[in-house]
Amino acid sequence: MTKVLLAGESWIVHSIHMKGFDEFTTTEYGEGGRWLIDGLRKNGVEVDFLPNHLAPAQFPMTLEELSRYDAVLLSDIGSNSLYLHPDTFSRSIATPDRLSLLKRWVEDGGGLAMIGGYMSFSGINGTARYQRTPLADVLPVVMVDGDDRVEAPDGVSIEITAPDHPAVKGIPEPWPRFLGYNQLKPREGATVIARRGDDVFIAAGQYGRGRSLAFASDCGPHWGPPEFVEWEHYARFWTQAVRWLAGQDG
Repeated sequence: MTKVLLAGESWIVHSIHMKGFDEFTTTEYGEGGRWLIDGLRKNGVEVDFLPNHLAPAQFPMTLEELSRYDAVLLSDIGSNSLYLHPDTFSRSIATPDRLSLLKRWVEDGGGLAMIGGYMSFSGINGTARYQRTPLADVLPVVMVDGDDRVEAPDGVSIEITAPDHPAVKGIPEPWPRFLGYNQLKPREGATVIARRGDDVFIAAGQYGRGRSLAFASDCGPHWGPPEFVEWEHYARFWTQAVRWLAGQDG
């Protein structure tokens, strides 16, 4: 059975309610990965989910831990959450560079996907900052410096440019429209699977013995609207993409 680690796709919202002289606070926790997780599990893929607030302490620290997975999916999780283990950030204790480990794991045969969002690729205000990490060398796209968001509240359509790639093979067009994405350009040698104008929307590449895939928009809200997450081919696409990453597409 294919086994994947999904890291990210969670958030905590802390609100201040002001009523004249008085105020109070509320805190809400949310997750955006359930459509992806449910779709993969429905098709026989085993998924371990590591939400954002647990990732700094619990994301794999060794190649041996990473080797338990056929693919790792990073979705809406900034690079600092993987760089800064609590021992390093709070106690100044040296810990492994997990982004360098991920790069080596891909080169040794692992499958890595980055899925878009405000904390993916370069991210909102450049905060995700993956363009300045070792993962930039093993992703099939070139990331921009600074804020890379393309907001499209009226929706954008994509063009499938490599319909025979295993990740999208057999999935009919048109795809649902998206409400935004991270602006990306193709890396030399990568396969551009889908575009929106001159921007890469889906790309794939081979790095060492491993594979990587970039998906420029959300796997769930808010850039991924109901038309996408409830699309009849949603689970098929992600399952095919994961199996390609795992080298199980033959």
